[in-house]
Amino acid sequence: MSTKHFVTDIDKLVVDALESLALTNPDLAFYKADKIITNKNHDGSKNVAVISGGGAGHEPAHAAFVGNGLLTAAASGWIFASPSVAQIGRTIDLVSGSKGVLLIIKNYTGDVFHFRLAAEKAKSKGTNVEVVVVGDDVAVGRTKSGKVGRRGLAGTVLVHKVAGAAASDGKLSLHEVAALAQEVANNLVTVGVSLNHVHIPGRKVEEENLIAEDEAELGLGIHNEKGAIRLKPIPAIKDLINTILDQLLDQNDKERAYVDFKDAENVVLLVNNLGGLSPVELGAITTEVFYQLAARGIRPVRLLSGTYMTSLDGPGFSVTLLKAKSHILPLLDLPTKTTGFAPVSVVSDDLSSRINDDPTPVINHSENEDKPKPEILDTSLFIFAVTEAAKRVIASEPELTKYDTVVGDGDCGFTFKRAAEAAAEFVKTSKITPNVYALSELAKIVENNMDGTSGAIFSIFLHALATAVSDVSNKLDAAGWAKAAKNALDTLYKATPARPGDRTLVDALDPFISTLLSTSDVRAAASAARKGALNTKGLAAGLGRAVYVDNSVYDRVPDPGAVGIAELVEGLAAGLDK
Repeated sequence: MSTKHFVTDIDKLVVDALESLALTNPDLAFYKADKIITNKNHDGSKNVAVISGGGAGHEPAHAAFVGNGLLTAAASGWIFASPSVAQIGRTIDLVSGSKGVLLIIKNYTGDVFHFRLAAEKAKSKGTNVEVVVVGDDVAVGRTKSGKVGRRGLAGTVLVHKVAGAAASDGKLSLHEVAALAQEVANNLVTVGVSLNHVHIPGRKVEEENLIAEDEAELGLGIHNEKGAIRLKPIPAIKDLINTILDQLLDQNDKERAYVDFKDAENVVLLVNNLGGLSPVELGAITTEVFYQLAARGIRPVRLLSGTYMTSLDGPGFSVTLLKAKSHILPLLDLPTKTTGFAPVSVVSDDLSSRINDDPTPVINHSENEDKPKPEILDTSLFIFAVTEAAKRVIASEPELTKYDTVVGDGDCGFTFKRAAEAAAEFVKTSKITPNVYALSELAKIVENNMDGTSGAIFSIFLHALATAVSDVSNKLDAAGWAKAAKNALDTLYKATPARPGDRTLVDALDPFISTLLSTSDVRAAASAARKGALNTKGLAAGLGRAVYVDNSVYDRVPDPGAVGIAELVEGLAAGLDK
């Protein structure tokens, strides 16, 4: 739970956030005293007004959904607190007309009381008002929910979208728009999960609201309520999604079997960020959910993935499924003009042609060359040495990650590990030729799997090494490798300004090559590489993103890229000694 915030005055936070919507969307009007956002283009004599709202802290819901094709207006309360009856009544007055008003509210006690009371007061003044209450949560279960019913979660967004689209062309009556909204609400199921509760700016941290590092909560609400189930340890994402889909789909679970998807004409999938996940993590979660659904025989025809209904900066997500008849899909697809609603994606039938997971094939160059290359490699020794080197690098990942967390962005260990795993797989599963092409293909493997400055430098070196040995006619010995490596290093130096002393992997690579050239002793060369790597401790970076790091941290750890090279060549030396 993060307890640091730039804005700690929560009243100012809410009002200023709402005002930003009017600043960024000229179609909106902001009524500051009542915390109301309206669509200036709405004509109540032509279109049904669709109003929603609730406590702040769920942004972009609800105010950022105001605009053509979605909500007509939204009333905001303070953080996690329902807007007042007076606020809601003023909102109705601002946008109501002869076509009437539809109120869409999440099933929470305060929201239901306040919106329904405001609706009755508006009716008493002659305004035609209908109300749809959305409860899509299934995690809590029927017994626990009792008379209160299911909580309203991210599925409410789909009700907004359908109702707003249905009202947009003015052809439907209030009753017809409300019926479509109710149809969507009746066919929704949602489950949320989070790694922790959230911290409201300016408030004291409550210890009971903390979730341990190895725990998560399933069925956690969007108002900081505790989850229905405490998960310890945190499951792997595959297992977590499987559990979530069980709760959403299992008709044998009488506590949660609210919607039966077995006869669904269409299924809509919404993967919602509760506020604190990075887009890359949400993307990975979305992919896992999509394909697990497919494995269960459910292929969504529409997909929404993004930040729609949050719990401040909640480090979690929710999964919503909508059982939709065909007439609902065009309403979901209709474009909107809002600041907060990410468009609905139509899941096409050509996924297999657009998503290709076949690796780039390894080409047997000797079949495509007029002149076969000489056999310069001892293939069994080559395979064994690469395998041993890969093992050493993979085992060193925690150390490299630790070092790079201090002086970089923390990815160096995984970068080396990923490349090493790919290299080990290459020599294990591929037909290794006894000529230069084995080295060329290995260089490509490293290039495709090793990122960052280290990856660029090392890939250039390996490609140059493959070129340097291409004219060798005899099997390579230590002296031959040393000469080729020196030529490759010279080529590398033409491509990069990195030199020993710049705190890069060159600090280990250069002494390794120079020692190998002078001694033809791989173990001695590996020792020189290790010494060069350790000597980077205290050096300031001269290349890469590390140059932006505070110099004071360089005394704490050596360069992780140089240490990675030292591990690699020590593994090679061990393999060549066998």
